[in-house]
Formats: sequence, C-alpha cells, structure tokens
Amino acid sequence: MVGDHCNLAGDRPVLSQNPKTGLSCKMVLQAVGKVLRKSKGKPNGKKPAPEEKKLYLEPEYTKSRITDFEFKELVMLPREIDLNEWLASNTTTFFHHINLQYSTISEFCTGESCQTMAVCNTQYYWYDERGKKIKCTAPQYVDFVMSSVQKLVTDEDIFPTKYGKEFPNSFESLVKKICKYLFHVLAHIYSSHFKETLALELHGHLNTLYIHFILFIREFNLVDPKETTIMDDLTEVLCSSSGSSASSSNGSGDGGGGSSSAGAQNHVKER
Repeated sequence: MVGDHCNLAGDRPVLSQNPKTGLSCKMVLQAVGKVLRKSKGKPNGKKPAPEEKKLYLEPEYTKSRITDFEFKELVMLPREIDLNEWLASNTTTFFHHINLQYSTISEFCTGESCQTMAVCNTQYYWYDERGKKIKCTAPQYVDFVMSSVQKLVTDEDIFPTKYGKEFPNSFESLVKKICKYLFHVLAHIYSSHFKETLALELHGHLNTLYIHFILFIREFNLVDPKETTIMDDLTEVLCSSSGSSASSSNGSGDGGGGSSSAGAQNHVKER
C-alpha cells in the first residue's frame, strides 16, 4: 500500500500520526460496525435511502480537532520569505501528512471495496505522461498520485534544497497539479473511509489536516474552485468555524456548489 511504498514521514513533525497503530483489523471492523449501526436512520428499513447521509458532516464529528490554532495566519506568506520557497516547503509537508493519513486506512481501501476512484458523485481517472486516460481502482489511483508526487518533490531540479539553485519556470503549475491530486486523496478518505477513520479515532487529525490544506490552497489560488466544489459542504462547516469563509469563492462554480450537489447525487461525473 502507499504508506509502505513511500515511507514518507521523514524528519518533519507529523500532524496526522496514527495513535492506534496497534489495533487489529478485526477490532477496527468491529468498531466500524458500531458506527454503521449508529448512523442508520431506519434499522428495519428494507430500502436504503436514495441519498446516503454524510457522516463526516455530523456536528459531533466536525467539532473534533487536534488544535484550535488559527490556520489562516499560519498559511500566510511570512515577510522576507521567497514565495516559491514557501510553496515548496508547505507542499512537501502536506504530501507527507496526507500520505500518512491515507496509510492509516489503506488496508480498507482495496480493489474490491473501492473499484473506482470515487468521491461522492464524481469519478476520477488517472492520466499518464502521454495524456492517456486510465480507469483504475482507488488504491491504484492513490499509488499513482503518491509515486508521481514523491518523484517531483525529491527532484533537485524542481524542488531545489541547495542555496542559490533556482526554481524552474514551471514550478507553480507543478505545485497546482500536486495540490489537485492531494485534494482528491483527502476527499476520497472523507467520502469512502470516514467510518474507518472514526473507528480509529483519527477524525480530529483528518479535520485539522483538511482545514490547514484548504486554507493554504485558497490563500495562493492553487486549485480551481470548481475542483473543490464537491466538498463545499464540508469546507463550509470546517473552515467557517475556523474564522475563514473558505467557500465564498465557490458561489458560482459549476452550477452552485454544495446546494446543487444534493440534486446531482445520482449523476456520476467523470474527470
């Protein structure tokens, strides 16, 4: 899985560590079962609801954070710091944290459980270096993301670490590409694996990481608002309570953001 494949924690302080590493798969599945039973509105219902309730939007879970730090201030470019240096440092750190967060649930994200890279009503495809569209399972997609991003952030010609070495002209566009793919991974964790994250008691870590990442990409316009519209409902809840109206830039994106997504639940988009 990706967590083993990349081994990316490095020497940086890790925001999203897994305090439940010792839990067996059986224990986690039992905990997930409890969450599932708790989240069912009609225990004896013969038909599932046409629109599944988004567990990650429940107030008791959205309130969970590992810190109340003001992330809006944290993401702002400090004085006398080069913009590219700031983007490089933060992008690399988010890559490590999101990869680590995914590794906590990677054993539950399999080719059988996640046959496509789906987030709500959207299905993502991978595009290779030649631009060929590849349909793949979620774990394959995430592996493509983490492998390609790792290759970029460890390339001295793209993410230079030595004094005096210049960033390439294409650096900002590459950072935007990386952030778009990292967003897909975060969104998939919420959409398909929040129950497992909840059972592991790592939802506070996930919420904190999401807030930090969203405010960062919004601060520097790194991801098209239309790309993040799919998670506008979560962004509104988490980021507005963190002192930022992060969804305000999305009001007209792709037909109205969160308010229209409910009516499009049965329509699968492809990207």
